[in-house]
Amino acid sequence: MSRTSKSVVFTLIIVVVVAALGLIYASPYIALDRLKRAADARDAQTVNQYVDFPSLRESLKDQVGQLLTRKIDIQKSGNPLAMIGAMIGAALIGPLVDSYATPDGVAALLNGIPPRGDPGEKPPVPSKANSAAGGAPEAAPATQPAPAAAPSAPKPPPQTTAGYRSFDTFAVNYQHGAGDARYSAILRRYGLFSWKLVAVELNG
Repeated sequence: MSRTSKSVVFTLIIVVVVAALGLIYASPYIALDRLKRAADARDAQTVNQYVDFPSLRESLKDQVGQLLTRKIDIQKSGNPLAMIGAMIGAALIGPLVDSYATPDGVAALLNGIPPRGDPGEKPPVPSKANSAAGGAPEAAPATQPAPAAAPSAPKPPPQTTAGYRSFDTFAVNYQHGAGDARYSAILRRYGLFSWKLVAVELNG
């Protein structure tokens, strides 16, 4: 092999190694983007590829249980009715976990809507009103008065940060404001390039 050929081969090896390292580093960001798109679209088949539901279920059960325990501790000397509500919520951990360990629940978690531990709580489901209408609503006749009340402004999206905690653990942190509770979605590496959502951390 000539000196020029060796130089070309060496350069190609370096390019491949650098590209592989770049892909390894970027893999959780890619997985997170694909998971969020699939969850927002309620694409259950794709969501299943990026979520370890048994691990997520166990994490939700533990985290919601701790959240309710904190609520009960805070309310022991406060409103007894509020404490009763928290205790009822503790009895309903199973249904809450079941509702969040779904594509709807994953979409809520990745859009800044974690479980709060309220009795009967379920993740929001996508509105079908707009899609069923087949486009923008027709304009009202000229004789009809315009609505007087303007709709309330939607809550702004949460502040989001993401990064590695270790080679095998990646965290996405959410917070709506300086005084609001934070929570994190945890992804774990499966192989070199694959990642799955495995846990949440509810800090509120």
